Amino acid sequence: MLTGQTPILVLKEGTKRERGRGALSNNIQAAKAIADAVRSTLGPRGLDKMLVDSMGDVVVTNDGVTILKEMDVEHPAAKMLVEVAKTQDQE
Repeated sequence: MLTGQTPILVLKEGTKRERGRGALSNNIQAAKAIADAVRSTLGPRGLDKMLVDSMGDVVVTNDGVTILKEMDVEHPAAKMLVEVAKTQDQE
């Protein structure tokens, strides 16, 4: 970074920033929450999930990407996992 210049902020103002073990623990918890959301849909005995989208429509699916698309994710690491799943589904 050049001296004398202000850093570019990627996060919203007022966002709390963590470092070290706290950040690591927070990211692991977010990844576990994403995994828990789709875990029961995996494998030969995978179950369907019933979701209500933002418009009030009911969606029944066992597709992990569809489930993740319907979730309102705010955590940066969890958002990254959702985006990776969407990208992998496109290929």
